[in-house]
Amino acid sequence: MSTASMPDPMARRLGYALKRAQHALRTRMDDALRPLGLTSPQYAVLSAVELEAGISNARLARAAFVTPQTMQGILANLERDGLLVRQADPEHGRILRSELTSHGQKVLARAHRIVHEVEHVMISSVGTAEAARIAGLLSQCADALSSTDRD
Repeated sequence: MSTASMPDPMARRLGYALKRAQHALRTRMDDALRPLGLTSPQYAVLSAVELEAGISNARLARAAFVTPQTMQGILANLERDGLLVRQADPEHGRILRSELTSHGQKVLARAHRIVHEVEHVMISSVGTAEAARIAGLLSQCADALSSTDRD
């Protein structure tokens, strides 16, 4: 959706602009990752597991911006597709630790290149320095909205 289809006062609001950018990014990433058989949340999960093998399902859900219930389905699909394996934690039998398979590592490496290309399109529209500045400002906004000291 372009800003042309939204009344001007709404189109200029920060929240709307942020949601529009997020939607455009998610759509572009999903389209680009589809040939690998991945979605954006699956990519986020594989990336998080790559960074921290054995990461908890709750932390994975937060990293992928999905509910814990949805995460269960994502993990089951990734395991079914041979991209990761889950094994019982030796100290806590009910906890399943996720790790990438060698196939998962190869697919993720390709996915990283694809996502980098998508991000390059976005960043090139504003420049590297401005993109870093925007990222910092958005982090400040998120921190302010997540603050427990709400008035």
